[in-house]
Amino acid sequence: MNIFDLTGTAAIITGGNGGLGLAMARGLAKAGADIAIWARNPRKNAAALEELGELGTGRVIALACEVTEEAAIARAMAATLDTLGRVDVCFANAGIPGAGQAIPEITPEGWDNTMGVNTRGAALVYKHVTRHMIARAQDGDAGGKLIVTSSGQSIMGVNRSSDYAASKAAVNGLTRAAAFELARYQITANALLFGFYETDITARADPRFGEWMAKRIPLRRPGDHEGLEGLAVFFASTHSNYITGQCLPVDGGLSIS
Repeated sequence: MNIFDLTGTAAIITGGNGGLGLAMARGLAKAGADIAIWARNPRKNAAALEELGELGTGRVIALACEVTEEAAIARAMAATLDTLGRVDVCFANAGIPGAGQAIPEITPEGWDNTMGVNTRGAALVYKHVTRHMIARAQDGDAGGKLIVTSSGQSIMGVNRSSDYAASKAAVNGLTRAAAFELARYQITANALLFGFYETDITARADPRFGEWMAKRIPLRRPGDHEGLEGLAVFFASTHSNYITGQCLPVDGGLSIS
C-alpha cells in the first residue's frame, strides 16, 4: 500500500512551470494528484504540462495567470473547478527575487512590485481558493491545505534584499493568521522557508553569491530539487493534517549557521 497516494486530490501550484514549483509539481504528479499550474509564461506552461502529464495518472492543466491581477486569479480558479471539480491543496509558490536595492536606494516602484507579487499575490490566491474550501466545508466536506513558498531571508539578513525579506516575512504572518482563522474548517496553512536552491533566478546572480552560500550552509551544498517532490507530497497528504501555522526552514541548516 502506498501511504502517500494522492489519487483524487486536486492541487493548484502557482508559478508551477519552473524552479521550485515544478519540482514540487513533479512529486504531486507521481503520487497521482490532479494538478493545475497557474503561471505567466505560455511556453513554460506548455512544457510543464507535457512533462507532468507523463509522470502520473492524474489530470494536469496549465492556465495563464498573473497573481497580481485578481481578475486573472478568479478566471483561473473558475477554469480549475470546471476541469478538476474541486481544489484540496494550494501551493502559493509564484514569486520574484526582488529589486536588489540597498536600503538607501529603495524606490516605491521596486518595493511595490516585489510586495505585489510575493505577498499580495499569495493573499489574493488564498482569498479565492479558501472561498471554495469554506463552501465545501459548509456542505459537509471540510478540509484543505495552504502551503506558501517563503524564504530563509524572512528570518535572516542578506544585503540588498530588504524588499524580498519583507515580502516573505509578510507571508509568514499570513500563514499564521490563515491557520488560526481557517482551522474551524479543517484548513491548514504552512510556510516553507527555502534556502539556497539552484534555479533560473539564482543562475542570473553573481557566481560569488552561490560560492558564499555553499560555504555558509552546514550541509555544504544547495538544496536538491528531487527532495522537494516528497516534501510537497507530505504537505499535500493527510499525514500533515496536524501541522498548521508553521514556518519551516528547508535550507540545509542555513538559518542556524
